[in-house]
Amino acid sequence: MELSQMEKKLQGMLSEKRYRHSLGVMETAVKMAEIFGASPELARLAGLLHDCAKDIDKAIMPEMCEKLGVYLDPVKLKQRSLIHADLGAKLAEDEFGIKDAEILDAIRYHTLGRPNMTVLEKILYIADFTEPNRKTFPGLDELRKLSEEDLDLAMLRAVESSIRYVKSQGNILHEQSVKTQEFYSELINSR
Repeated sequence: MELSQMEKKLQGMLSEKRYRHSLGVMETAVKMAEIFGASPELARLAGLLHDCAKDIDKAIMPEMCEKLGVYLDPVKLKQRSLIHADLGAKLAEDEFGIKDAEILDAIRYHTLGRPNMTVLEKILYIADFTEPNRKTFPGLDELRKLSEEDLDLAMLRAVESSIRYVKSQGNILHEQSVKTQEFYSELINSR
């Protein structure tokens, strides 16, 4: 599927605001890929499609995942806003024809992260936080600066911000976010 076809299809799946966010993540991911030596083309596709499942009704997400063979752990079943990353990776493959495992993993891990992420995975995780349409939050300016200078430190700051937000909302903190934070904290402290 051509990029223009993907954009048109995605526009029909997302709200105008979410589609604008996806375009912003795509542009930011491409810029970061050029800085950090990742493939701009893979970054473009991952950025565009990262939220392709975000606007699906959360009530039907678990059933869709079951039909499509997407495993959901107990925390994701309770905290349904986390499901869109796993489901999105599957939809990117099935609906948009993405076969590249690096793109699919970047989509899959753009919400919770994971220890020892690839460059593309880190780029997408951070671009999702720093794209130009993102509503401001404490630390955003620092994160945008870091996103052009130090990918691992930007990753640590982003996951720390995510954990603070989850806790402030009284939501369940997924163990994967904690493991991601621990990994990048140890990595930065060992420098």
